[in-house]
Amino acid sequence: MTDAEWTVVRDALPVPAWLEGRGGQPEGYCHRQMLDAIRYVTDNGIKWRAMPADFPAWDGVYAYFRRWRDQGLAREFHDRLRGQVRVAEGRDTEPTAAVIDSQSVKAAASVPAATRGYDGGKKINGRRRHIITDCLGLLLVVLVTAGNVTDRQAARQLLPRLRERFQKITLVWADGGYRGRLVTWAREKLQLTLEIVKRSDDMKGFVVLPRRWVVERTLGWLMRSRRLVRDFETLPASSEAFIYFSLAMLMSRRLARQAPVPPSAEQARWTVAA
Repeated sequence: MTDAEWTVVRDALPVPAWLEGRGGQPEGYCHRQMLDAIRYVTDNGIKWRAMPADFPAWDGVYAYFRRWRDQGLAREFHDRLRGQVRVAEGRDTEPTAAVIDSQSVKAAASVPAATRGYDGGKKINGRRRHIITDCLGLLLVVLVTAGNVTDRQAARQLLPRLRERFQKITLVWADGGYRGRLVTWAREKLQLTLEIVKRSDDMKGFVVLPRRWVVERTLGWLMRSRRLVRDFETLPASSEAFIYFSLAMLMSRRLARQAPVPPSAEQARWTVAA
């Protein structure tokens, strides 16, 4: 990552326990190198053991990734960047509306049979990513399941998480796969209005549907990371962590482009002289 990007990322990193007096010892590694290595794996889709020699040893990087996955630090890091992006776009840090959708991807041989399934609609044997985004397309909640888990089944797990983390959200847009009893259940149990954005029967070809295009664009962003083109992870939690890292990489680059460029040494010298 560039220096400007590291400036953004450094402020969003979780605070180590030893700095807050909660025990532990200072880390013996550079956070920037570790994050660069994980971003490299996410962006290029390599195996952990194929880590280039320019980065730290692969087992140390994997241990760092695993700790962030198990302790929820990947989501915490991602959420902090999301808040900064929303503020930079002139929005409040807490959204009031969301969009839900899912994406089926093929699973590699490393994915066990217990966490994979066949999606009859897409004709894909693998896993399904269920995500909820805000109106800017920024990720709010993610759940990775077997491919045979329907949208309605996953929404009964995903929507309560959304309600727990984001109290201000009252409206969620969805496609026809979420219609039925789920709409009534969300209204009565969670006080969420699930609005179905339908595609009319007379539409032909590609048509941009209101609100739904936002979450579909986010699913397209995920496919830019080669690690996410297929699901290679043994644990669904690892797939979710890579989704967080992929979108965190996108947001940090966006924030770095919007940040003011510091003056060079020569420019500063001329400014002082003037």
